[in-house]
Amino acid sequence: MSHIRFEALKDAKNRPEVKVTPPSNRISDYFGVNVFNDKAMQRYLSSTTYKNLKTAVEKSQKIDTRLADAVASGMKAWAIENGVTHYTHWFQPLRGTSAEKHDSFFRPNAEGTPLEEFKGSTLVQQEPDASSFPSGGLRVTFEARGYTAWDPSSPAFIVESGGGKTLCIPSLFVSYTGEALDHKTPLIRSIDLLNRAATDVCRLFDRNVNKVTITLGVEQEFFVVDKSLFYARHDLVLGGRTVLSHAPARGQQLDDHYFGSIPSRVKAFMQDFEIESLKLGIPITTRHNEVAPAQFECAPQFEEVNVAVDHNMVLMDVMSRVAERHNLKVLFHEKPFQGVNGSGKHNNWALSTDTGKNLLAPSNKPKENLQFLAFFVNTIKAVHEHADLLRASIASDSNDYRLGANEAPPAIISVFVGSQLDKVLNELEENAKVQVGKGDNMYIKLGIDKIPPILLDNTDRNRTSPFAFTGNKFEFRAVGSTANCSLPMMVLNTAVADQLVKFHAEVEKLEKDGEKRELAIVNVLRRYIKESKAVRFEGNNYSEDWEKEAKKRGLSNLRTTPEALTANITKKGRKLFTDNNILTEQEIEARQEIHLENYLHQVQIESRLIGDLTINHVIPSAMKYLGELTETIYKMQKIGLDDDLEMITDTARRIAKHINKATKLVKEMINERKKANLLEPTEGAEAYCNKIKPYFDKIRYETDKLEQFVDDEMWQLPKYRELLFVR
Repeated sequence: MSHIRFEALKDAKNRPEVKVTPPSNRISDYFGVNVFNDKAMQRYLSSTTYKNLKTAVEKSQKIDTRLADAVASGMKAWAIENGVTHYTHWFQPLRGTSAEKHDSFFRPNAEGTPLEEFKGSTLVQQEPDASSFPSGGLRVTFEARGYTAWDPSSPAFIVESGGGKTLCIPSLFVSYTGEALDHKTPLIRSIDLLNRAATDVCRLFDRNVNKVTITLGVEQEFFVVDKSLFYARHDLVLGGRTVLSHAPARGQQLDDHYFGSIPSRVKAFMQDFEIESLKLGIPITTRHNEVAPAQFECAPQFEEVNVAVDHNMVLMDVMSRVAERHNLKVLFHEKPFQGVNGSGKHNNWALSTDTGKNLLAPSNKPKENLQFLAFFVNTIKAVHEHADLLRASIASDSNDYRLGANEAPPAIISVFVGSQLDKVLNELEENAKVQVGKGDNMYIKLGIDKIPPILLDNTDRNRTSPFAFTGNKFEFRAVGSTANCSLPMMVLNTAVADQLVKFHAEVEKLEKDGEKRELAIVNVLRRYIKESKAVRFEGNNYSEDWEKEAKKRGLSNLRTTPEALTANITKKGRKLFTDNNILTEQEIEARQEIHLENYLHQVQIESRLIGDLTINHVIPSAMKYLGELTETIYKMQKIGLDDDLEMITDTARRIAKHINKATKLVKEMINERKKANLLEPTEGAEAYCNKIKPYFDKIRYETDKLEQFVDDEMWQLPKYRELLFVR
């Protein structure tokens, strides 16, 4: 197979950079041109229709048939004018990718005359086969009906692919019996819940607040490799990561890739997918090299959380499609290469009012600072109360490889607030004093007159923290790069909303008992600070000392996905979701089964890959080399060179030993896998985690040893390994 590898290297080396020409030098000229946004709606809808639709979205009102028909008519006219022939309800079933079924606008009427048609009923509702998607038993083959329902709060958009254009309508996905079968439905429920809870708390400080918007900024990390090199690796193609072989001698040791000059082919690719994303209204503004070779990051500006999640899903799809034009492959796996940084999807979460106030931004005004502290402390309290659920929300086999290694946060959920705010919380707890500032006149003086002073933020950065405050928002850093952000955001929204409801009730009770409002708020916050102090940690989350300290504090360290997922079905976890009408008992059970089965299947695929590569690639290469050695030994013996055979003979023995050991381990792993496949999802996932995954490292050790002796085949080319990365 070595010729495949060499051909791939040659292709990668000789590929030209694809020229990319933006539609205009001004992004504002083409931003959102493929979105049925406010500008398009004002042009294609009547003023009454536009106003009624906006009011319905803002106030979460039902859209009646007449309004739906009017919107559908305008949306169809806009789409056809832009070259669209088909439409689809675009939804997010309980798997890693979105789903779509395309239908044409074309409809012949009773007389056979062709016409384009798109009714309000079609806009509002479609009917996919629910039993063909993960449902956790909620839908089976003989009870297959499911519905997609238009989400008017996320704008429709046009996707250009394969020479055609499709109108995509963001939608929810529910079963015939009403259960949510997607990520979006519970997210929207949590958004409404947090809006109500946060608005009630805001009105303790400002009666003019009528709405709180949850905002999200998603930093997307990813790897890029040449298409030929990708297809030369069976494990990358089928599993998304390299399960065998060594890292190159030079990886990220010199820290020379981070923020370095973006390689020309990759830069052209990034410019290309940015253009497509900007047309789709995704406000992508940032791109740079990440720490690991061939690793990069892009990030948009903050958006409303539902739209931000949709945009992130669309962005990943756009990146994958555009990469094909550049003969590249994007790897979203959290840990595609061992020994270098993995990829995350940092979720920057904040709250803002309809009066223009960021509720997580410190101020110099005492009353505003008390409001900031109310939301700041309640968020920390919510994370402390439901840390296990937050850990479960980011659990996956691929993210387990990343957590706790190479700048990714560990599995212990903790909160970093920075030394300044840590002092503020301690002062409030001990002395009931509220002293927070925005950091005015706090500068770093460099001692160089011509360099302007550097404004000092109110908090440092801690890249090892899973949940860090970064000045005016919280950054949930533990989310994996393949994840759909809906799940962690739904859990965070629900936990914070639940906590704010309790806070509001306690303050009101103290007020009824005769305590002044400001004093009541301070007293409740002081207690919350004390009760949640265990989750706050300012140091190195990687250290062994922190593991020991976290255990003393009562914080859990759920290292594996099967461990972490148990939080979803505890009495406490169930109560949070059911009491707040986010998930029903049936939905909780179904999602638990889906998560466990997904984990089981991911590990199963990797197990098969490791077995296949070991038996059909590595061992044959080693056997070939062993045959050459034994032939050499025989020939040397024939000419009387027995005294010089010790090293060669020892090498042959060691190769044979590792071949036998690797073969035996693969057979044992297969037997364990067969046993695990007969178990229920919970027991099966635990078996795959505790019995089968340990074989991965053992087999990798044996194949690594074989690679020390052989380097003439596809998997044994150490001098070319570093070329796996696109530089």
